[in-house]
Amino acid sequence: MPSRRKYLIAVLIALFWAGAMLAAFWWFEARYLRTFEGERAELFSGDRLRLPAELQGPGPVRFVHFWDPGCPCNVGNQQHLEELLKRFQGQAVEFYEVRKPGSNGRLPKPLASLKPLNNLEGSEQLPASPAVGIWDQSGELVYIGPYSEGAVCSSDNSFVEPILDAVLAGRTVRATHSLAVACFCDWQQ
Repeated sequence: MPSRRKYLIAVLIALFWAGAMLAAFWWFEARYLRTFEGERAELFSGDRLRLPAELQGPGPVRFVHFWDPGCPCNVGNQQHLEELLKRFQGQAVEFYEVRKPGSNGRLPKPLASLKPLNNLEGSEQLPASPAVGIWDQSGELVYIGPYSEGAVCSSDNSFVEPILDAVLAGRTVRATHSLAVACFCDWQQ
């Protein structure tokens, strides 16, 4: 085979490979990547939020993690949630999770101990996620809102640890309306 023909075949193979890689990239981008707004302000209100009947009333502190599997804000949040699970392990705190309606996905293995709540009355009114709801030992909602303020969520800037500590110590907390600027994704469809 002449060298010119070998060169032509090599160029065609390279062009085919480059085209296939470009098509794969566009497919991946269209399927998994979406526009992201970053930090924004959201107002959370717990007026309509109710635990299921079997969880209402006196009991342990109930911690509910609201999340959307497709939200890029979950990445940092999940590490923080794992730290919360470790810190409050063995204390009178039960951890639950509510996944955005209509979404598919699972929490990573370290968070598998969160109990799923499929029907939490009022959760459809949440403006954004990730978010957290905390109910005290009497079953009253004491906090609804983000884990922290800012682009990333960690125990360094968290609202959640001080609230859990206060509730576990028997102090009264009422933060059922909050406005925060953080990394959020839309909850309502």
